[in-house]
Amino acid sequence: MDSDCEIFSDLDSGEESNENTEFATEIDPVSVDEESEVDDYPFEILSTNQIAQHMADCIKEVNAVVGLPPTVTRILLNHFKWDKEKMMERFYDGNQEKLFEEAHVVNPVKSSRASQSSRQRRSTNQSSEDCEICFVSYPAPLMAGLDCGHRFCTTCWDDYLTTKIMEDGVGQTIACAAHNCKILVDDESVMRLIKSSKVKLKYQHLITNSFVDCNRLLRWCPSPNCNNAVKVQFLESRSVTCRCGHTFCFLCGQNRHEPVKCELLKKWIKKCNEDLASCNWIAKNTKDCPQCDFTIEKNGGCNHITCGNRTCRHEFCWICLGKWDIHRTIGTSCNRYSASNESKEQSRTSLNRYLFYCNRYMNHMQSLKFEHKLYASVQKKMEEMQQFNMTWIECQFLKKAVDILCLCRQTLMYTYIFPYYLEKNNQIAIFENNQQDLENATESLSEYLERDITSENLIDIKQKVQDKYRYCSSRRNALLKHVHEGYDEDWWQYL
Repeated sequence: MDSDCEIFSDLDSGEESNENTEFATEIDPVSVDEESEVDDYPFEILSTNQIAQHMADCIKEVNAVVGLPPTVTRILLNHFKWDKEKMMERFYDGNQEKLFEEAHVVNPVKSSRASQSSRQRRSTNQSSEDCEICFVSYPAPLMAGLDCGHRFCTTCWDDYLTTKIMEDGVGQTIACAAHNCKILVDDESVMRLIKSSKVKLKYQHLITNSFVDCNRLLRWCPSPNCNNAVKVQFLESRSVTCRCGHTFCFLCGQNRHEPVKCELLKKWIKKCNEDLASCNWIAKNTKDCPQCDFTIEKNGGCNHITCGNRTCRHEFCWICLGKWDIHRTIGTSCNRYSASNESKEQSRTSLNRYLFYCNRYMNHMQSLKFEHKLYASVQKKMEEMQQFNMTWIECQFLKKAVDILCLCRQTLMYTYIFPYYLEKNNQIAIFENNQQDLENATESLSEYLERDITSENLIDIKQKVQDKYRYCSSRRNALLKHVHEGYDEDWWQYL
């Protein structure tokens, strides 16, 4: 085991790849120190060295039970995405040969016997061997092979492994160089056959990255230039905060998105990316026939419209949707406002419902972008406040207020995705009341933070800002607590 620990030591960084949806990355992540009961989710932050040590500990823990060579144990664990219980269950189910075959490794018991007999044959029969890649004859010490029995010269091995690691970016799944051989090259062989320290370090990074990517309880921090990973005890769509300050959903890697579940957020983002432009065009350029709901596009200047549905052919006014014969016979026009005009406008229920929630979602997204700019103005206000005998620490309430304001704004943004996919019931009504309370409190806090700080109102503003951001935080916690309770009690029925 000690040799395996040495293989994965002295790592300085990881190489993570993040695939973010364009629509979801239009806002900056929000980070806040405010702790709440609904946000409690046990996790820890691991550096790359700690990740390597965690991987070695996992291998050691499993190896103490199965008694395999460490590198074979690592390949088996990777095959099961580092699910230790599942791997050991399969190992002891009585069909180990099939397990090794599926994981593309040679049974260690058979490989040790085969290697011993192969060495004996080479020592008695020949002093040199032919490399099957470069077709040059080499002394036996310059040849190397795997447990599958395929042997090549060390130079060809070095070239092959270097190409796989540096050009193809392959670490965990480098197969034997022999044609059609699926046996994987173990870690000790890779480190022994590669000459360049740069390639060895790259291999270590690939192994470490794959360990995190395959492990369902680990996730790289998606923040650029951050090499930390987050480790959780159980999977849930909850937010975690990295040591670098970036907060994100552990389950999907997107920015914090309570109270929406990951699958609904993914569905919403896809819908917005695909439908927003076309829905806006439909809303502006088409209307539904007031008699049969057939969608009609106006392609001329005349407002006298005849429904294109052959079974309808209803004639109406494009502006007010009233019957056209009323305009002709009675001389009525739609230039005068009347409350009854509203009832004449037939709503396209599905489109209007989507646009209702989408517009509010986009509005809070835009507000969040603007309120991120408050940090610059708050910095100036904090400097001004120090001129009125306040310390820098005493001025931190302003920064905390902006943190909570942005957090509440971000939560409000996602609250307009949540009800879009749900059926109406009493719990939705409670949710909407909590949403309204949070919205009002957030707007009130936003208004106070935009006021000028002067010596006359300094004490009053400080107290009111503190009261308001505490109230905002409490309303946000109440809303999220109610939503999480609904998830636990199955209150939410999806459309």
